[in-house]
Amino acid sequence: MPSPDKNLPEAVRYILRGPHLSVLSTTDPDGKPQTSVIFVKPDGGEILFSTIKGRRKTMNMSRDPRVNLLIHGVPVDRPNHAGDGPNYATISGTVQLIDDPQGTFHQEMYDLHMGGATPPPEPGAQRVIVRIVPQHIYLPTFPAIPSQPHGS
Repeated sequence: MPSPDKNLPEAVRYILRGPHLSVLSTTDPDGKPQTSVIFVKPDGGEILFSTIKGRRKTMNMSRDPRVNLLIHGVPVDRPNHAGDGPNYATISGTVQLIDDPQGTFHQEMYDLHMGGATPPPEPGAQRVIVRIVPQHIYLPTFPAIPSQPHGS
């Protein structure tokens, strides 16, 4: 059976399989960038996360669906997929917002990223699933660093 995230490059899947940090950038109405640390999950060739209606990032995405996502493997000394250079990627794309009235996807993300912990109560929160449809993925490439002989 093919991998459910087969359309994402292997290096992106590698980062997402391990411990990582994800930072989403949206654009405020005045053009300034707005960033948020989020939990993400690959889904086919796309990436999902959960948020709440009324949050700044959600309002920004409703107005302008263009986003940029930085994913960075941690710890920072964890080798990247190629074994050299930084262990990160940036994904630029557009989003689709999908209502999640029962918050079931939010719990799924807590199961995945927080060991099944119960999310904190959010009275009146209207949860939304955000689907990032990648349009460009940047993966840094670096030439191999030659080994240094001992005693240099």
